[in-house]
Amino acid sequence: MSIIKIENLTFSYPSGYENIFENVNIQIDTDWKLGVIGRNGRGKTTLLKILSGSLEYSGKIISSVTFDYFPYYVKDEYRLTHEILSEICPLAEDWEIIKELSFLEMQSDILWQPFNTLSKGQQTKALLVALFLNNEHFLLIDEPTNHLDIKGRELVAEYLKKKKGFILVSHDRYFLDSCVDHILSINRSDIEIQNGNFSSFMQNFEQCQEYERTQNERLKKDISRLQKASAQTAIWSNRVEKTKNGKNSAGLKQDKGYVGHKSAKMMKRSKTLLTRQQETIEQKSELLKNAEQNQELKLTILNYHSDLIAKFSDIEIMYDAKVISNPVSFELHRGERIVLEGKNGCGKSSVLKLLVGEDICYNGKMTLGSGLVISYVPQDTSFLSGNLSDFAYYSKIDESLFKAILRKMDFERSQFDKDISDFSGGQKKKVLIAKSLCEQAHLYIWDEPLNFIDVYSRIQIEKLIQNYSPTMIFVEHDRIFQQKIANKKICL
Repeated sequence: MSIIKIENLTFSYPSGYENIFENVNIQIDTDWKLGVIGRNGRGKTTLLKILSGSLEYSGKIISSVTFDYFPYYVKDEYRLTHEILSEICPLAEDWEIIKELSFLEMQSDILWQPFNTLSKGQQTKALLVALFLNNEHFLLIDEPTNHLDIKGRELVAEYLKKKKGFILVSHDRYFLDSCVDHILSINRSDIEIQNGNFSSFMQNFEQCQEYERTQNERLKKDISRLQKASAQTAIWSNRVEKTKNGKNSAGLKQDKGYVGHKSAKMMKRSKTLLTRQQETIEQKSELLKNAEQNQELKLTILNYHSDLIAKFSDIEIMYDAKVISNPVSFELHRGERIVLEGKNGCGKSSVLKLLVGEDICYNGKMTLGSGLVISYVPQDTSFLSGNLSDFAYYSKIDESLFKAILRKMDFERSQFDKDISDFSGGQKKKVLIAKSLCEQAHLYIWDEPLNFIDVYSRIQIEKLIQNYSPTMIFVEHDRIFQQKIANKKICL
């Protein structure tokens, strides 16, 4: 066991308007399986890159361990997998590598294949195995689930659970619950660490927010009452002060000393009330400092004239004249929310692209309803560029509504003038989802919409779909999202 000490850490990007971190002080035990959560843009990946030494910062990081970072950059992917893994963990024996691969249900023959021929999920598993075989190194893992299907996520979670310690950035709630024992949350105003998994952290966090909301309402009432009392006391004090040089009601000369004394007491009382009011306002400002208020999103759905939206009959997806999927038949009806499930590479995204009208080779028969209006969120975000105003214009959506939705999804106004290509992965996905929410449609087709998107926004999107019940067909490997949203599952 050793300790990672972070002292007075301050960091900002050269193009940034403000600090990502400012005078941060935390301690991390290297035996912890530490999950890192927080809104997109709060600095989760930045923190890992600072620890790995790839970013310059001010402050001090004290540690006796060597950090390794995932995703690991492979220089030449055309080399054999065995050569690449041996380069990462030079002291590991072949039998050790094979043994670790077996825990992730990977065969040893992948070692003698070129690395670029492996699927993205296989590459993820192989690299994690090699990095963990570097004894005495401490692994920083950034979003390992992006290329993993549900089965792959379960295997990797079980694998991580058996390891000694690591720091893991992930937005998959089920995945975090399966393999971490501490949570580091990057909040609006601070960073906190709690013992337990994501579910226990979230329960505590919601209780704290509920307490702060109750306190906030009480303080609002106190401030209103104190303002009225302070104003009334000031009026009384001024009235008494004005009688110093006047007559009393009986026409006798007043005792100026008595009146002055009484006026001073009233003024003192007034000032005391003002001081209490100010203290209450200051106390109020300390509350709700970390509130993650998910504002309600809205959706305008077009009502389709028929119950049947689409029909697939013995559809087989083909690539390079080869069939890559078993025949699949299903119907999509109005009000259904279908999730497509299956291993990576089985054709899930291709089925969605068929519905959108892209040129995909297939066997079988597909029937779409006439006049169907579709809103599509693609998996890929690499094409995004330019500012948000231009994107709204070319997408033919209302710019004001588009930006209002992004604000509700925790976008800062400062983001509006930046180039979308400079956004984080989660922010790019939010741009595509916000565009879809601006579009009135009969059918919403979303391909892995939650990649890189933070936990709080996932919950926000779940509530939106539950409230409006749009007709949807989607691919998403977040198990909790599937359970809450899908009312029908099709396995490919």
